Amino acid sequence: MMRFIKHIREVQLGIKNLLLHKLRSFLTMLGVVFGVGSVIAMLAVGEGASKEALDRIRKLGSHNIIISSIKSIEETTTTNVRPGMASIYGLLYEDELRIKESFKTVRQTVPVKEVRKEGRLGERAMELRVIGTTPSWFELVNRPIVAGRVLVPLDFETRANVVVLTEHGVRRLLATKGTIGQTLRLGGEYFEVVGIVQNAGSIGGDIQTPDQEIDAYIPIVVARERFGDIFSKNVAGSFTREQVELHQIIVEVTDTDEVESTAAGIEAMLKKFHKKVDYKLSVPLALLRQAEATKRTFNIVLGSIAGISLLVGGIGIMNIMLASVTERTREIGIRRAIGAKKKQIIVQFLIETIVLSTTGGLIGMGLGLLIPFMITVFAGMPTVVNAFSLILSLGISMAVGIIFGIYPAVRAANLDPIEALRHE
Repeated sequence: MMRFIKHIREVQLGIKNLLLHKLRSFLTMLGVVFGVGSVIAMLAVGEGASKEALDRIRKLGSHNIIISSIKSIEETTTTNVRPGMASIYGLLYEDELRIKESFKTVRQTVPVKEVRKEGRLGERAMELRVIGTTPSWFELVNRPIVAGRVLVPLDFETRANVVVLTEHGVRRLLATKGTIGQTLRLGGEYFEVVGIVQNAGSIGGDIQTPDQEIDAYIPIVVARERFGDIFSKNVAGSFTREQVELHQIIVEVTDTDEVESTAAGIEAMLKKFHKKVDYKLSVPLALLRQAEATKRTFNIVLGSIAGISLLVGGIGIMNIMLASVTERTREIGIRRAIGAKKKQIIVQFLIETIVLSTTGGLIGMGLGLLIPFMITVFAGMPTVVNAFSLILSLGISMAVGIIFGIYPAVRAANLDPIEALRHE
């Protein structure tokens, strides 16, 4: 109990000495304040920036492989296609069957057909990207249902003209009108709106999810019968025709451990049956691992940069404490003369540096929480502050106080009492 009271008195004495020079103590703390604040803020910005991309990749499924049709180099550079002739490239219906039948590790495949058509509802009209697919698409690429339902097997059996719209498309097409049950004209065909799903934008990079602001989902058998495989488009005054059977195939693998080996097998099979490279494989699992590794590297870099501020703050503390030792040389001599031990002198100076760094760390934590909040509110960037960064920053600030306070404290304790008493 006596020892505890003694330590309390030492802390009070340390705080009292710091308060004798309020402005100097405050300026000394600023290095730690900005160091801790920048560590927390930079880690929060880095965490928020990567979280959104990681979440979007995870939505595509770690068990999935996404194969997309692309124009081969020959298709994009050739000038041999005669007027009126269609440029033929991309995935085939046979490719889906081969993948489904050739790999035991494949649980299911989902074909995706894409065509652009004008969607018209009353007087409202806009271009829609029509996605022909199967009910399994909504299982593999999770999209919460806003209203109604998604496509079901009965729609394929009956070849029903039904359509599921994304939320943004509904708002732009239907405004405030009731949605479910409305008749939407796609090109020259009429479809009944049976459901609405939430949007999930493209994640960019190698994977494009067929779920943009103005998408409409219909059964793939209906898309094939109503719109065919040949598409015409007018780009910059140039009229072109393209023949693409499938724009995408999503493959679900039974086990995560089999994803990358299955992807390699599928790529080898496609290479065998395609004379040109008119397809692209994307593996969300591999992208997820790469993104997580990039995130770790990014956090280390940001943390290192912010840590330099703490280092500068620590040097500032050491500098001020060395000046304090010089100023208080006579005081130290008096304390030693009346019986104070070296250990007590060391403890006194360490308490002062720890109080400085800890107080600066606590203020820095407040600053570190405020900066990400301001960034999110005014810049619209997502930020994530986790408990680990708070504990780490505060712990480092306390360690800075101890490490950079040891040398001044030891120097003060080693002063010769007689020389210290003579000091003016």
